[in-house]
Amino acid sequence: MKHNRPLGLNERRNLLTGMLLLAFLLSLFAVDNDKGLMHSGGWATLTRLFSSLLSPDFSADLLKLALQSTWLTFAYALITLSLSMFGGFCLSIFASGVLFRSLILQGAARAILGFLRAIHELIWAWFFVAAVGLNPIGAVFALAIPYSGYLGKIYADTLQAVPSKPIFALKEAGATPMQCLIYGYLPQALPTMLSYTMYRLECAIRSSSVLSFVGLGGIGMQIQLSLQDLKYDQVWTFLIFLIGLIVLVDRWSYAIRSRVK
Repeated sequence: MKHNRPLGLNERRNLLTGMLLLAFLLSLFAVDNDKGLMHSGGWATLTRLFSSLLSPDFSADLLKLALQSTWLTFAYALITLSLSMFGGFCLSIFASGVLFRSLILQGAARAILGFLRAIHELIWAWFFVAAVGLNPIGAVFALAIPYSGYLGKIYADTLQAVPSKPIFALKEAGATPMQCLIYGYLPQALPTMLSYTMYRLECAIRSSSVLSFVGLGGIGMQIQLSLQDLKYDQVWTFLIFLIGLIVLVDRWSYAIRSRVK
């Protein structure tokens, strides 16, 4: 008597991919275009947008504006990351238990970190718009709050994953918990913490561009204004500057991580 062979991992993955693709195709046919859900001129707009990629606007005035907006976006991202690093590191000390062995403190700190990163920065932005209006301060804190949760979670997990033998040797030599943190935990955890922090800087740059609608300004606002004016050649100019900024930050991150290692 033959028994049905269970599906392997690759077969199940292919089956799931096929089912998702089929569901996507069926959803396209289920859309009612007569009710205005689909934009009738969408393809024409998309064609104009991508054709403008071949001829971006490189006029002197626009390049100057793009450079200023890029620098402003980078400055906001750095401010956001600085606040997030401070908040995340302070919470990670309690969440990791490297200084305080209280399970209550660890649980409370991890609950706070979970709460901070559970709410998206766009929702935080809406809260701050209602509280302080359209200004850069609200946008910066809307980014810094969830980013503190992201960084704090990684920092805490990294500190907990540090090998215990060097820490035990420091304790046997009479080191205090603070000395163990400075001379034992941090030197071993720093490369991983720094690598993730630099990755979050890239994320902060992109998020700063998205949050232009709450008064943050920068290159995201210029992209938004150019799209509203249908100046797609200017849109690509600003996007080129944004991509260039991300690439430069990535190279900067690689150089820093190489020196730390």
